Amino acid sequence: METSIKFLKQLSKNNNKEWFDVNRKTYEICKTEFETVVKSVIDKCTLFDTAILNLEAKKCMFRINKDVRFSKDKSPYKINMGASINPGGKKSMIPGYYIHIEPNNSFLAGGCYQPAPEMLAAIRQEIDYNSSELKKILSAKDFKIYFKELSPEDKLKTSPKGYDKNHPEIELLQHRHFIAIHHLKDEDVLSKNFPTYVSKVFKAMLPLNLFLRNCMA
Repeated sequence: METSIKFLKQLSKNNNKEWFDVNRKTYEICKTEFETVVKSVIDKCTLFDTAILNLEAKKCMFRINKDVRFSKDKSPYKINMGASINPGGKKSMIPGYYIHIEPNNSFLAGGCYQPAPEMLAAIRQEIDYNSSELKKILSAKDFKIYFKELSPEDKLKTSPKGYDKNHPEIELLQHRHFIAIHHLKDEDVLSKNFPTYVSKVFKAMLPLNLFLRNCMA
C-alpha cells in the first residue's frame, strides 16, 4: 500500500481536478493495489464468515469522488480509500466489515452504522430481552484486544424512547450505532502481512456481526 499512502498524502495537499488529472495514472495504480488487498482480505475472511462468499473486491470499494452537493467543503475528492465488505454488497445494511485507508488516520471497523429505525428498535429489543449475549461478546478476550468497546459515536445522553432511564442496560441501549473501531498506524498498512492482520481483526469482530445479523432475522 506504499503507493496509495504516498498518493493520498499528496492528494490532501492538492485536492483539485487539475492535479488529479495529471496524476490519474498513479491513482489507477493505487486502485489496483487496494483492490488486491481487499480481495486477499475477502478470501481470508470467507474461511470464518461464509456470508461474504463470492463478493468481488472491486464492487466493495468506494469511489474517490466526493458528493459535494450538500457540503460546504467543495474539494472534489476523498483523501482516503475505503471498502465495505458486507453480505449483499457495499450498499447492504447487513452488518459486515469496513477498511479505511488514510495517512495517519487508517482504521478497521464493523458492525451496524446508522441502522434504520426498525433495525435499531430490533437491536434494542434484543438487548432488553437478552443483554447477556452481547455483554459476553463485548467482554471476550479477542474483542478487547482489538476494540475495547463499542464506539460511543452519537450515543444518546438520555434514555431512548420506550426505555426507563434506570434500565440496567441503559448504557448499551443509548447507542445509536453498534460499531467497533480498530485504529491503524501507517506502518500497519504498509506491512506485507496487512491482509492477514486485517482478517484477524475482522475475525474478532465476527461475533458482534452475527449478533446484529440475528437481530435482523
